[in-house]
Amino acid sequence: MCNDLTRQIVLHKDDAYKALTLKLTPGLKPDSVIGVRIPILRKIAKDARQEDARAFIDVLPHDYYEENNLHGFLIERIKDYDECVSRLDAFLPYVDNWATCDLCTPKALKSRPEETAVKALEWMRSQRTYTVRFGIKILMNFYLEKWYKPEYALSVAEVQSDEYYIKMMAAWYFATLLIKQWQSGIEIVRTRVSDKQTLGMTIRKALDSYRLSAEQKDIVRSLRCGK
Repeated sequence: MCNDLTRQIVLHKDDAYKALTLKLTPGLKPDSVIGVRIPILRKIAKDARQEDARAFIDVLPHDYYEENNLHGFLIERIKDYDECVSRLDAFLPYVDNWATCDLCTPKALKSRPEETAVKALEWMRSQRTYTVRFGIKILMNFYLEKWYKPEYALSVAEVQSDEYYIKMMAAWYFATLLIKQWQSGIEIVRTRVSDKQTLGMTIRKALDSYRLSAEQKDIVRSLRCGK
């Protein structure tokens, strides 16, 4: 722990929040968590001098969960598209939990939507759980409205994995697809989502949404019976 940004993280250690983090993020080792709240990490990223930020993200792997989260927040602040993608490619292999994966959504990726879609599909072909999850997340965040294409949803449906955190993200994607692209989405979910666990989670998430009508929810419920 030699970087100034890491020293700033440690200053905000909160043992109660550490306990909560370990409870909410299975798989993290207790000695890898300092216990620092997300808004504090975001502020550290926002206030970081450029030279400190670059020195921090130049070094991988990190020792602590919070360092990884800060790393993601610093990538989010990169405006140059090519550098952003390069930094993500270097970082994603070290992401080892759902929270770090989901916290990072760089706006720079929206500057070249066609290239980013191709990149997201590439990430989804990875053998690494959280790289795949990140690729699906990017399609969910950026490609369910004006840039939506059914083939993106079909690509998510084609992801084959026994990993719970990939299935959960796929379910989140499909539930959001039903909300934002109902006609296309219901057909794809009905005919192409073959994994029972993913389908079950999709149905539950969709039924929990206040953005689907009662009639739409009845149709979603019918998917349990394979209709």
